[in-house]
Amino acid sequence: MLKNILRGFRRAPRKSALEQVLHQRDQLASLSDEALKAVENGFAKATVAAERVLGLRPHDEQILGAMAMAGGSIAEMQTGEGKTLAAVLAVAELARAGPVHVLTANDYLARRDAEWMGGIYRFLGLSVGYITHDLAPSDRRRAYDCNVTYATANEVGFDFLRDQLVLRPEDLVLPEFGTALIDEADSILIDEARIPLVIAGGSVEAEPLARRMAALAESLIAGRDFRSDEYGRNVRLTDAGANRVEHSLPCENLYAPENVDTLAAIEAALHARVLLRRDVDYIVRDGAIQLVDEFKGRIAENRRWPAGLQTAMEAREGLPLRSQGRILGSITLQALVRLYPRRCGMTGTAATAANEFREFYGLQVVVIPTHRPLIRADLDDVLFQDRGWKEKSVVRSIREMHALGRPVLVGTASVQESERLSALLDIPHRVLNARQDAEEAAIVARAGERGNITISTNMAGRGTDIVLGEGVAALGGLHVIGTNRHESRRIDHQLRGRAGRQGDPGSTQFFVSFDDDLLARYGIQRWSGDVDAIQKIIEGQYFDARMTLWKYGGLIEDHRRIVHAQRRELLMEHAGEAVLQAIDSAWSDYLAAVEELREGIHWRSWGGREPFHEFIHDAEIMFADLMKRVEAIAENEESPEPSAIGATWTYLVNDNPFGTMGERIAAGVRRAMVDRGLLRQ
Repeated sequence: MLKNILRGFRRAPRKSALEQVLHQRDQLASLSDEALKAVENGFAKATVAAERVLGLRPHDEQILGAMAMAGGSIAEMQTGEGKTLAAVLAVAELARAGPVHVLTANDYLARRDAEWMGGIYRFLGLSVGYITHDLAPSDRRRAYDCNVTYATANEVGFDFLRDQLVLRPEDLVLPEFGTALIDEADSILIDEARIPLVIAGGSVEAEPLARRMAALAESLIAGRDFRSDEYGRNVRLTDAGANRVEHSLPCENLYAPENVDTLAAIEAALHARVLLRRDVDYIVRDGAIQLVDEFKGRIAENRRWPAGLQTAMEAREGLPLRSQGRILGSITLQALVRLYPRRCGMTGTAATAANEFREFYGLQVVVIPTHRPLIRADLDDVLFQDRGWKEKSVVRSIREMHALGRPVLVGTASVQESERLSALLDIPHRVLNARQDAEEAAIVARAGERGNITISTNMAGRGTDIVLGEGVAALGGLHVIGTNRHESRRIDHQLRGRAGRQGDPGSTQFFVSFDDDLLARYGIQRWSGDVDAIQKIIEGQYFDARMTLWKYGGLIEDHRRIVHAQRRELLMEHAGEAVLQAIDSAWSDYLAAVEELREGIHWRSWGGREPFHEFIHDAEIMFADLMKRVEAIAENEESPEPSAIGATWTYLVNDNPFGTMGERIAAGVRRAMVDRGLLRQ
């Protein structure tokens, strides 16, 4: 019956498909609890169960969203439309085909939603569990054994990586992958898709050369010893700078093959000094560097930069140098999600990324109408010549709204900007950024009250529902001010979506200046067009680049599947620990070699060769050698050596810390804007 409903949903007017479910719901509503529990139908039964267990009667749009997800699509549902309950209705249907993982944004939501909605699932005869970072392996195993498991994508990914290293079948945690329902789907599947999840071990110590290189990098003079393009996110030594480094070390030829580690260390030190900004890209707290998520403005928990850069920044900040360890396994969120045979999701912003959802994941986007008409007023952007004039105008606008008693949410691009704007404001307000992450819930809970002013990074832009205080609707509702436009329209839409929830009044406006990152990074000094057009071009460039990165990573993922399928077979035959550990060591060696290949492959284009084809050729040779080694180990033709891996740990790698595409993207965007008449040369 579900197939017939969904067929009608896709081909006929949505109302006719919805009416079938509503009719079934009305029929089921008269049944006793015992009789209802015996019914097999998923959607209609779940809607009745939600009302009986939690007193929540799903409205038509929530049912439409659930139908879209159960049909294997991404449902775009606006802020305040009740996505959490819509997901339960979808899961009730999806769970009939096997286990469902609901992938959430953070541990708090995983636990909250599992506990909040658990009564509905149990009424429907479904078990529910959740995963948080502090759970023991036995508790994780029990949670995954449930019909429905709530967890972050990161936790599932790390469990997957740990399973690749177990030495006994009984230590496996994850069952076979079934269905993934992804909350905040655009965040997980696009913004964070290329972030590698890493499991490391061993005792590879941080490079002591890093401290010397940090001091040397600080002594170099901009313009003479190095040149940088801040917005292109690139820095390089000049000939004079290379000579200075060579004399300081001493080193006869910095670019000689035997000095590759020294060259990498000084380049990492320069990147740390010039391109990464404290209180923008990272903060220092509790004696450690903590990365700031560029899309959410929160601390990116358990995330590091690539090993050399992480060490260089720790040296520059005078912090202890953490061991990076030997990489034993890695997988991106993009590759992880593709392991699920069935996928669907929901988010408030998906339509602008519809092509990417379709190309990478085979997912269609279905835009669900709002339950009540959207009456929010989205005012035209205001453009300024420089940041100073812009911020004065922002402060003036805040004062005007405050005088009316309206609550104001100001969305800023960084910790630094939020604190600078706070210093300019002489009326009571709250600041929410990566430093106040522990206070987030309390601050957001009051952000919609009369006269409250909240200055925030993107922390308040996703997974947050700001409820209006008493009498605020009559004053005009929440007013949202954006102090920057972002490279992605989705981030702007998320910020706008804080106002006007569930038919509430509200208004939004962005203030833009020519020295904002979006305009300055791409060399836009005279502007003849709208920001949306610029963002569309940038998004297209990013899509092409992510496709290229996917091609590189896809090959390694294919190799991982082959090796670990053979390892799993040996594991289930209770092969000896030494054999399994030897295979793990061989795989780790391969990962290190292929990463070194990828880092230097772009130089081959200078010889007129095509880098990707060169990468494929060399990586396949490396993989053939790996497979020979694995087969020799498996057949006891190669004596496995004892492993010295010891303890393991997991982390994420922010593998593109200087902007996803660098100079080439910026140059490509500028060319495209000139071609389209949006920018005059």
